[in-house]
Amino acid sequence: MELKEVNKDLYDYDAYLDEQYGQEGTQEREAFRTEARNYMLGVMLRDERKKQHMTQAQLAEKVGTNKTYISRIEKGLIEPGFNLVVRMLGAMGRRIEIVDAIPI
Repeated sequence: MELKEVNKDLYDYDAYLDEQYGQEGTQEREAFRTEARNYMLGVMLRDERKKQHMTQAQLAEKVGTNKTYISRIEKGLIEPGFNLVVRMLGAMGRRIEIVDAIPI
């Protein structure tokens, strides 16, 4: 589906999501959101691992899992538990910090 042009520079992304994944609150829309969050988390973890010049196998060994599992997380195919994310970040010399959100 093409995005509906609102003007020459803006498109109605909500209408696109409604058409592709269902209305807000539907199972399909929530499944899309979960998949998108998993993908974004995987990309962030992969980018950090690469910054640390670490292979998937090295990271897996440090956190007590296997390379295949790390690969699946980085591809967004599975949602890792919070504890594993914390262990992965710790193995890469990083930590999670809770900060006040800046209002948009």
